[in-house]
Amino acid sequence: MTATVLNRIGVLGGMGPQATILLQQRLVAGVDASDDASHVPLVIDMSPQAPSRLDWLLKREGQDPGPVLAGMAKRLESAGATALAMPCNTAHHFAPAIVSAVSIPLLDMVDLSARALVRSVGTGARVGILASPATQRTDLFLNAFGKHGLDVVFPERMDALLATIRRIKSAGTTERDVDALNAAGNDCRHRGAACLLVGCSEFSLLSGRIGSDLPVIDTLDVLVSEMLAVAGVTPG
Repeated sequence: MTATVLNRIGVLGGMGPQATILLQQRLVAGVDASDDASHVPLVIDMSPQAPSRLDWLLKREGQDPGPVLAGMAKRLESAGATALAMPCNTAHHFAPAIVSAVSIPLLDMVDLSARALVRSVGTGARVGILASPATQRTDLFLNAFGKHGLDVVFPERMDALLATIRRIKSAGTTERDVDALNAAGNDCRHRGAACLLVGCSEFSLLSGRIGSDLPVIDTLDVLVSEMLAVAGVTPG
C-alpha cells in the first residue's frame, strides 16, 4: 500500500557531500516502499562551499558559517520545506541562527540523539563521543546531553579524530580510518563510557564497522528516524 506523504523536508547539505548522500540512502532504506511515491519528499541545498565549521570554530579562520546556514534555511523554506534537517553535528553549533531565520522547525539531531540515548541506556550514563574536536571546544554535546542527565567523555587523541575527518573528506574512507575510530572507541570505554555515540556524519560512513561490546548509536540514524516520522511515511 502506498504511503501518504504529507511533509517535504529541506536538507542543509554538502557538509560533507558523502554524508548528505548517505542520509538519502538511509532514508530510502528506511521506507516500506511500494513505489516511488512511498518515499520522503526532499528539497536539498547541497552546498559543499559552505564555510568550514572546523576552521571557524577551532582556529577562527575563514567565514562565520552561521549567516550562510541561515540563508540556506531560508531558501529551503521558500522552496516548500515544512521542516529542516542538517546531517552535520558540528554545524548544530549554529542552530540558533538557523532557527531564528525561518518559521519551520529544525530537526535537531544532537537533541534527538540525547533523547534516544536516554531511551537506550537511561539517565546518568556516560557517553563516549566520537566526533570532531569542534564539538568538544564548543561543549555542543556536553550542554545538550547534560539537559537530559547524561555525562560525556571524549577520547584523549582528538587530533587523531580531526585527521580522520579531514582524510575522509579528502579521499573517502580507508582501513586506517576504521582503526582510528576503533582506537577512539576503546579509549572512551576505558574512560568509563557505557555507550558510544557516532557524532560526526563522516564517521557515519563507517559506523557499521566500529567493533565494540558497548551499544553504538549513530546520530545520522536518529535523524533519519525523525525525518521518516515527520514526513509521515511508513517505515520499513
